[in-house]
Amino acid sequence: MRYEIRFAGFGGQGVVLAGFILGKAAALYSGLEAVMTQSYGPEARGGASSANVVLSDTAIDYPFVQAPNLLIALSQEAYKKFRPSADAEALILIDQDLVQPTANDPVYSIPATSIAEELGKRIVANMVMLGYLTEVYKNIPTEAMEKAIKDSVKPKTIELNLAAFSQGYEYGLQAIVSKR
Repeated sequence: MRYEIRFAGFGGQGVVLAGFILGKAAALYSGLEAVMTQSYGPEARGGASSANVVLSDTAIDYPFVQAPNLLIALSQEAYKKFRPSADAEALILIDQDLVQPTANDPVYSIPATSIAEELGKRIVANMVMLGYLTEVYKNIPTEAMEKAIKDSVKPKTIELNLAAFSQGYEYGLQAIVSKR
């Protein structure tokens, strides 16, 4: 199994952190191989940003994402730039607060930014999306993601980040149930 994942958005959304946490959850707590590469614009905030994660149950011989099986778009620009390169059968997750998909594009959407704002910090929209991803993707155990979050964020923000992750996960549960 080789699975290519691309998180994309703009600087300040925690795209790279989300990719790092996913890779860490897979490699350290789920028994998978993982590699992450990142790209970001020269701007400190607001420039293009992406994190590419390759997951596999065997050694990864090529570490770059070519045609993602999973695309997470946290901005309209990211969706427009990376949607065409995604695999034809790719799972597409979008922040519906910031991304308007093209007509008839089968995306899974979540109001990640709105949920994060309800929790008091817009910056945790990335954790909301990770929770949603965990439920929809189903290949990384929830416990592994939670452990990776605890190990990767500042101690004083663990509670908020886990709450955001939980909100995204619960939203995913409801979305899956309503699609059945």
